[in-house]
Amino acid sequence: MGRKRKSGEGTVRLRKDGRWEGRVVIGYDEKGLPKTKNVLAKTKGECVEKLKALKESISPATTSRVRADMPFGEWLDHWYETYSKPSIRPRTQRTYEGYLRLYIKPKLGSIPLNKLTTNDIQQFCAWMKSDDHISGNGIADSQIRNCYSLCHRALEKARTEHLISRDPTDGFKLPPVRCEEMKILSREAMQKLLIQAKEENYYELFLLELATGLRLGEIAALQWDDLNLTTGELRINKQAGTNGPDVVICEPKTKAAVRTLILPPSVLKVMREYRARVDSLWMFPSSKKEDSPMRPSSIHLRLHRILDHAGCDRVRFHDLRHTFATNALAYGMDIKTLSTILGHVSCATTLNTYSHVTDEMRQRAAVKIDRGIAKAEIKSQEEKPKERTMTTFQARKRWSRKAS
Repeated sequence: MGRKRKSGEGTVRLRKDGRWEGRVVIGYDEKGLPKTKNVLAKTKGECVEKLKALKESISPATTSRVRADMPFGEWLDHWYETYSKPSIRPRTQRTYEGYLRLYIKPKLGSIPLNKLTTNDIQQFCAWMKSDDHISGNGIADSQIRNCYSLCHRALEKARTEHLISRDPTDGFKLPPVRCEEMKILSREAMQKLLIQAKEENYYELFLLELATGLRLGEIAALQWDDLNLTTGELRINKQAGTNGPDVVICEPKTKAAVRTLILPPSVLKVMREYRARVDSLWMFPSSKKEDSPMRPSSIHLRLHRILDHAGCDRVRFHDLRHTFATNALAYGMDIKTLSTILGHVSCATTLNTYSHVTDEMRQRAAVKIDRGIAKAEIKSQEEKPKERTMTTFQARKRWSRKAS
């Protein structure tokens, strides 16, 4: 049996036409698929020599650098630059680079790739949870999970490249996921928010959010070309992020996030009137930087200030999205429609996120079924429709809109 060639040496085979072909991987595309080059020769020995010359002319340093006993930190750098970085966004790049620089490489970087064990990963996560590292405080479970994910993806790629026999992160027990508590604005709080927002010239932004449940990056990226002022169709096909001081517009992460919504007539009327006052291609332009949308962080900060001025408890911008979804379900919208409006990949995501609302819906449905079958009477006052009340809140006028 012939000697098995080592990783990086390339392959040599006899073709059907009688010639020998040598092939070597010279790199990988943005999807992680190998890119190759080949040589042809009449004899195997000549083919091996040509293949060797080809490798030396392309990237001898890279070929020798990737090996099973290389330090894990070097493999992380190679994996990140080659496979991960080209496919992620600038903000995500900064996050990943911070995890690598501050946590993973200082503790695991010197261990040889093929000597890394599950116990090393376990001790690393225990260290992150303790008070013994750079920050002086235990790191959040979500960040531990993110660091684990980076290690897992890098090691899984090393396994598929036959640099290691198994991924040491397999079977590792991660900290449980702890979702941040969802906060829903009451009807009165929504009214106060909109009244104060109108005083501070942000009424249209927050009215649109409460009527559509858009993500922060999606609403920041809206342009007037995305809205048909006649039909009310609003096209969501991009989102805004940041790269240092600049706002960056990019495609949504999933196909489900590309969608078309129909604005309610009352909201569309407000947007038509607002359009006449805005001289920009952006729906919500920055007043600080010409021809640029508002920074997502500026919108989030503005929400907090308006809630403070209105005397309401602070919530995240994402909680306005939760408020929209909760109200939509409470007023009878079905899960499939809501999932499409929110841009979720599947209905399961919507069901898991808003299980508290769907539980109430199931209870109400059971009462209606019982009433229809057994002619049961309404005994609970909670089942009777509640009268809508309007707040008597008056906007506070001492604040003016600042540059965004």
